[in-house]
Amino acid sequence: MGSPKYKRIVLKLSGEALAGTKGYGIDHEILSSIARQVVEVVKKGVQVGIVVGGGNIWRGVAGSAKGMDRATADYMGMLATVINALALQDALEKENMGTRVMSAIEMKEIAEPYIRRRAIRHLEKGRVVIFAAGTGNPYFSTDTAAALRSAEIEAEVILMAKKVDGVYDSDPVTNPDAKKFTDLGYIDVLNKGLGVMDSTAASLCMDNGIPIIVFDLTQEGNILKAVMGEDIGTYVGR
Repeated sequence: MGSPKYKRIVLKLSGEALAGTKGYGIDHEILSSIARQVVEVVKKGVQVGIVVGGGNIWRGVAGSAKGMDRATADYMGMLATVINALALQDALEKENMGTRVMSAIEMKEIAEPYIRRRAIRHLEKGRVVIFAAGTGNPYFSTDTAAALRSAEIEAEVILMAKKVDGVYDSDPVTNPDAKKFTDLGYIDVLNKGLGVMDSTAASLCMDNGIPIIVFDLTQEGNILKAVMGEDIGTYVGR
């Protein structure tokens, strides 16, 4: 199958992806599938960091829209990501994969505090590092956390795992004529508001030259295909 195209990656998982068709909570079959795929990638010699969202449990923006203090709602969302991170850690360890959960909000009993040099050392030792609690700051999404952590650990690519097989000019679920993009520039994403990630995250990727691959998580084996450089999903770069 050849050598991987990327040696160090950040996999961005949305909370909604973990919920599967349930729409809420954690689908353990999907969790197991992700764990198997990540182990497959690590066995190829790829260093894997994972940033996980919390939208399957709580969305800070939604809480804010209902009148809740925005900072409070966002901190609740950060705690939701920690729940997902621990679930993912358990699934990976059931596959005999060494992992570390590193949280941007200190909670010593269940996770290490995020320290950049320590995270890189874990990766170099072949452990999967799961970055929890976003950036640790309200008003920033887990997309921005993925871009920030990728820059900090010098990841070569962000793999954005979605429920659709790439980026479209409109919602392919409601519009059967939606056009899929195979290749996009950062500026295209920002100017067209394509929803790949929020503008802060996209700008951070652009400023640091971090490419993004948006692909379908529901097809098992796609994470490895993306890492190997196969033509799947939508590539965002330049």
